[in-house]
Amino acid sequence: MSNEILYILLPGYAAHEAVYLSQAIASDEYALKEHPKYLNKVVAPTLEPVKSISGFSTVPDYSFDTMPDDYAALVLIGGFGWSTPVAGKVGPIVRQAIERGKIVGAICNGASFMAKAGFLNNVRHTGNGIGQLKLWGGENYTNPDGYIHQQAVSDKGIVTANGSASLEFARELLLLLENDTPERIEMYYQFNKQGFCALLPPS
Repeated sequence: MSNEILYILLPGYAAHEAVYLSQAIASDEYALKEHPKYLNKVVAPTLEPVKSISGFSTVPDYSFDTMPDDYAALVLIGGFGWSTPVAGKVGPIVRQAIERGKIVGAICNGASFMAKAGFLNNVRHTGNGIGQLKLWGGENYTNPDGYIHQQAVSDKGIVTANGSASLEFARELLLLLENDTPERIEMYYQFNKQGFCALLPPS
């Protein structure tokens, strides 16, 4: 379905990096949305459960072979799997997404994989430091001048973030997706960034 957000999870994925984005997609401050604009779906190498770095297992909605061609955004969640051979199978998926003008998000080692595959060479971007991007990217990474040392960067439909920036990552993707008004997205960001006690008086 064209309104699906596809989260690519590899073995050893960092579950916390998907939390803020998926929560905002599926629920508001009161409850699960009755009619969400988008649906969260998980893509993994196979349809077998994939285990996170914290030990949680997630049952995928799709495998690489069964995932749909049409969707709203492709999101690469970080973790240890991006340095393993299975990550190579993601390259064609991301290439097709970019060629079709889909929104693509990559956080932590997902962004490093994007450098390795040459997908950051024409966009401003960030990640786990310029050193890691150069290390992972090697000769395929030709755009170190496009690196910006901030939590998350959005450029030309591609959002990148470092591993501590799951909230900023969510904000940039929510804005691109127009999941809500910019004001409400900013409110969501500030509430989670500053915390309940900082924003609301005691009562």
